[in-house]
Amino acid sequence: MSHTIIHQKQKLLNRVRRIRGQVDAIERALQGEAGCAEVMHLISASRGAMNGLLGEVVEEHIRTHLVDPVKHRGALDRNAVDQLVELVHSYFK
Repeated sequence: MSHTIIHQKQKLLNRVRRIRGQVDAIERALQGEAGCAEVMHLISASRGAMNGLLGEVVEEHIRTHLVDPVKHRGALDRNAVDQLVELVHSYFK
C-alpha cells in the first residue's frame, strides 16, 4: 500500500474529502427529513465515489505489486495488465 500513498497521496486524500462531503450531505438530508428519492440519490453518489476510490487503489496495487516484471519474472505483459485493470474497474461501476 505504501507505493499507492507515495505516488497518489494528495489525489486520494482529495477523493476522500469529497466522499466525506457527500456523506455529510446524506446526514443533512436525513436530519432535514428530505424525500426518499433525494436521500437515495445522495447515497448512490457516495457509493459511486467510494467505488471509484477503491478502483484507484486496486489498480495501483495490481500495477505495483502483482504484475511488476522487475519483481515478478512471470508477470503479465502490459496488454494483459490493462485488460485486468479494465475488468476490475467494470465491477466498481
